[in-house]
Amino acid sequence: MDATLKKRLERFALEIRIGVLEQMKARGFGHVGGSLSITDALAVLYGSQMRVDPKRPDWAERDKLVCSKGHAGPAVYAALALQGFFPYEELKTLNQPGTNLPSHCDRNKTPGVDMTTGSLGQGASLACGMAFGEKLRGRDARVFLVVGDGEANEGQVWEALMFAAAKKLGNLVLLLDVNGKQLDGCTKDILDTLDLSAKVAAFGFDTVSIDGNDIEQVYNALERTRNGGDKPYAIVLNTIKGKGIAAVENAKSNHSMAVSSDQWNEWLLSLTAQLD
Repeated sequence: MDATLKKRLERFALEIRIGVLEQMKARGFGHVGGSLSITDALAVLYGSQMRVDPKRPDWAERDKLVCSKGHAGPAVYAALALQGFFPYEELKTLNQPGTNLPSHCDRNKTPGVDMTTGSLGQGASLACGMAFGEKLRGRDARVFLVVGDGEANEGQVWEALMFAAAKKLGNLVLLLDVNGKQLDGCTKDILDTLDLSAKVAAFGFDTVSIDGNDIEQVYNALERTRNGGDKPYAIVLNTIKGKGIAAVENAKSNHSMAVSSDQWNEWLLSLTAQLD
């Protein structure tokens, strides 16, 4: 990728991180860790890869994203707002009464959200069904599926992956966010998933393992998926939970955090300073 595009996408990732914290500050707490870890991938997806139109969120030919790891919804919302799917100020209504931005993504509420998710593992099946549907219709749209490593504890994920390989869904791209933590601890301590890259490859996916917080590596990996073919794609994103805010990265429990308004402001200032 050229230097101009890289700089633009890195800035977009930074703006998404700011949007995530704006939501958390307004609510006072939120799922900050897993939202920040997936931010770089979302910046590349919405900033350079996905064929979408904010003026036509229901455009049939669009590429689609399924955020199966539902707690990363705030990162998706920030990306959508920055792309113009809805006013940026609405981010401050996250999970408030009457909001269009519920705790987990809901396609009936939020412009730009392609599938409702939240029950872990369910999004994997839904994304496979969507990709299969696009294939049956003869469309060249891609479906991007975001799954967390803790979520990979769910058997439904692996049933869906078997289906994707069996149906030769070359239009499906799995982004597996391996940040090493889940709700109540480290994945290796709760239910060690061992080598997820090898497992996904064994299930029949064209698989690469990269630094998921490196914009250029994410971009190059996603560019490969344009080739189509008779294998679904998997990009194993080795990430840091809470990426971008050192205090969150180093916190033992950073799945969901409640901190003071002053603390949110401090973190926002540190990110905003990097925009200059």
